[in-house]
Formats: sequence, structure tokens, C-alpha cells
Amino acid sequence: MFSAIARVFRTPDLRRKLLFTLAIIAIYRAGVYIPAPGVDYTNVQQCLAAGNTSGGLYQFVNLFSGGALLQVSIFAMGIMPYITASIIIQLLRVVIPRFEELHKEGQSGQAILTQYTRYLTIALGLLQATTLVSLARSGTLFPSCQLPIVPDQSLIVILLMIITLTAGTGLIMWMGELATERGVGNGMSLLIFTSIIAT
Repeated sequence: MFSAIARVFRTPDLRRKLLFTLAIIAIYRAGVYIPAPGVDYTNVQQCLAAGNTSGGLYQFVNLFSGGALLQVSIFAMGIMPYITASIIIQLLRVVIPRFEELHKEGQSGQAILTQYTRYLTIALGLLQATTLVSLARSGTLFPSCQLPIVPDQSLIVILLMIITLTAGTGLIMWMGELATERGVGNGMSLLIFTSIIAT
């Protein structure tokens, strides 16, 4: 096993790809602990320490975000908007003949479908970010915790939170695509795997 690892690091191209992939994963994991603007990180940690989560769906989504959802971090949406967008685009191939034609066109058609997936990912990220901010503001995210997660309820802070969370979704999507192009393996799958094992 150690000889195989040594061979990987002796091959310059493979070593570069592996180190690039590890750097993407490190940045992704670091983003989990950077709180979104307007979030009282100390209160979030106290609510988490007290085990005041509502469980169920939140815990499931939190698993795929690598713990970022309940941390209310900049990467709180995780990879879920991209996964959802990919599934929707695949389902639309059955409903919309043009999508099926694009799929059969080869690389040029796939590039257009990928672009549609990106746009839909950002739209879903915006929708989910708005939902998460509403949950954090209302106290539904941590139902038995009385500490305010978002102390400043002004419109500017709320909009900044939504924009930041949506930008985090876009950044995760971009990092996943970069890891696929320049790294080792499928970038999105690696980020999902990283989130699950980290949780």
C-alpha cells in the first residue's frame, strides 16, 4: 500500500492532480466553519452543544452539507442545490424534447445542459438560502434554543445573508467542477463523500 502511495507522489502529473484535489477539499471544509454574515456564531455553537436541533430533515440535509447547515455557515447549502438541479434537468429530458435532443448532440449539447444545470443550481440555492435565513430568524432551526441566531433583523443583513449563502452554493459548484477538470475523480462526488465522512 505504501509503495503504491509513493508511486503516486513520484508521478508529477498525478501528484499535481492529487494535491489540487486535496486543496479543494480543504477549502470546502474550511468554509463549513466560516459563519454567514449576521449570524451569532457563539449562540449557534451553544445551541448545537445543547443538542437543540429539530432533527429529521434538517439532520439529513446537514449530513450532505458536512455539518454546515446547522452551523449556518457560508457553505450551509452544501452540494444539495446542485444535486437537485441535476436531477430536475435529467427529468426534464423526458418532458421536453429539446432537452433530449441536446443530450443526443454529444459534447456541445451536454455543455448547454450543464449551463442550464448551473443556472438552476443558483436559483435553487437562492430559494434554499431564503428558507434557511427565515428558519434561523424565526428560531425554527433550533426550536428549544432561546438564543437569537440572527440578532440583527434588518433588511440589509437578511439580504446579505441570502446573497452570501447563494454565492457559497455557486462557489461549491465551481470547486466541484474544477476538481473534476484538474483533479482526481468526479469533484461533486468527492465533495459529497467528504461531507458525509466529516459528519
